[in-house]
Amino acid sequence: MDKFTTLTGVAAPLPIINIDTDMIIPKQYLKTIKRTGLGTALFSEMRYNEDGSDNPDFVLNQPAYKGAQILVAGDNFGCGSSREHAPWALLDFGIRCVISTSFADIFYNNCFKNGILPIRVSEEELDKLLDDASRGANSTLTVDLETQTIKGPDGGSISFEIDPFRKHCLMNGLDDIGLTMEKAPKIDAYEAKAADSRPWA
Repeated sequence: MDKFTTLTGVAAPLPIINIDTDMIIPKQYLKTIKRTGLGTALFSEMRYNEDGSDNPDFVLNQPAYKGAQILVAGDNFGCGSSREHAPWALLDFGIRCVISTSFADIFYNNCFKNGILPIRVSEEELDKLLDDASRGANSTLTVDLETQTIKGPDGGSISFEIDPFRKHCLMNGLDDIGLTMEKAPKIDAYEAKAADSRPWA
């Protein structure tokens, strides 16, 4: 998993409440267990017309936001089913940070396991960030995980809270397997001791 320390990138505004995981990645794309290749299906029902062409009205199809790495979204982002394909699709598109007033619990947890930083802010702060994100090519935000701050294009700063353990995992690029591998020396020592004490096993 890639480390998350500081991210400076274009922020795309998506002021829609209750964006569920089926909107993020529709069910027909759930047949794969690969984490790659899902970026083209991200928000597909809003992003594409019936004939498969780009919907020019959808924010991520607009030239200024095609390379967006940050998503500023409405309340209750990631609700619905627990599909882990949702953060996979966001990450494969290039989104490393999602900012909202609230997230569904399972989606929130899945983000951390896949290298995406979900940030909770107040309604007032979200309104300010949506305004920042509406500036098109000038909608650049800087998210600093070490200092837990978001800096806007006008120099303003917003602080956010994050669980220290999750912060440690993101900053060091540790998913569940990585956390286990950190303890490899202790695991090896235990296995060696167990083998010595039970040579018949």
